[in-house]
This record gives sequence, C-alpha cells and structure tokens, in this order.
Amino acid sequence: MPTGYQISDQEKLHYVTLQVVEWVDIFTRKIYRDIIIESFKYCQQHKGLEIYGYVIMSNHIHLLVRSSKGNLSGALRDFKSFTSKQILKEIEQSTESRKNWMLITFKIAAAKHERNSAYQFWTHENHAMEVFSYTFFEQKLDYIHNNPVRAGIVSDPVDYIYSSARNYAGEEGLLEVEVVDRLWKTVK
Repeated sequence: MPTGYQISDQEKLHYVTLQVVEWVDIFTRKIYRDIIIESFKYCQQHKGLEIYGYVIMSNHIHLLVRSSKGNLSGALRDFKSFTSKQILKEIEQSTESRKNWMLITFKIAAAKHERNSAYQFWTHENHAMEVFSYTFFEQKLDYIHNNPVRAGIVSDPVDYIYSSARNYAGEEGLLEVEVVDRLWKTVK
C-alpha cells in the first residue's frame, strides 16, 4: 500500500526511518544490531548505498542515505529483506528469552498483508523524505545523533557507538560514513 513517503528521485539524498513492526524492541540485543551493521557494510560495498548519517535505536533506524547506483528503493528493499531473514533465523536458533512472543508478533503482522510469508519483521513503508537543503540535512543529522540522548541511553551522542556521531566527531565509528563538513560543530 503506497504511502506519502515514496522515493521519487532515486539518486537524491534522503532521510529514512525504518521501523520494526509493532515497535518490537529487538535492537536492545547486540547480536541484532551487529547484523544491521554488517548488512550496511555489504550494501555500501555491493549495492551503492552511501550513508551520511545513521542511528540504530531499540526498534527503528534513522538514516541519511543515497544510492550511487540510482536505486535507493532497491538497496533499501534488499537490506530489509536480508536483515529480516538473518534476524529471524537468529531468533529461531537462539535462546532469546522473548523468542516465542517475538515470533508470534511477527507472524500476526505477516497475516495482515497478502504479500508476506510466515513472518513480517519490518514495516512495509520506508518513511523517506528527500533532503532538499543543507539546513534540512543539519536538522536531521542532529536529530539522528541526539536520538540516544533523548532516549536516556547516553548523555553525549558520541558515546553511542551504533550511530554516526563518532564519525562526525572525528573518531572511528562502526561504519564508514560520508561525512559532510558541518557549518558548526559542537566541541566537548
């Protein structure tokens, strides 16, 4: 079902939010966050995904991304398809304490849509907004980096390793990102 957040220009930079169905807090576990990181690396190397900013929260991901191959929708589709299969496989094979509850939740979500198989992990839409100005980019990058602070996970964005805040602070992050020179920079 189409939403108002379609990616019309596949080559432009977009602010994207990917969310887990029913807001399941799956990314509270390192193993699942690491699947996301490794999948991003693969998409960067093989799918032309350029990441300018990101944060992995407990049940959603915010991104500033574009596709060097002019197919952002395809890269996001492939990312979501692969990560959902990997994460579901990990849940099924692990001793995850919330295993039964999560699988039931993902099964119920799948039953609501004809095009799903047994489970649905991600919501269908990619909440995507084209980045139309540098000011909009700055606003979204700050929102991304401060998300873990607002959630009470860390007091300084740089302390949250599952985000690009470290990259923008000149430190090594878990992912390489396309760092954009900022007009201003917060100094510690």
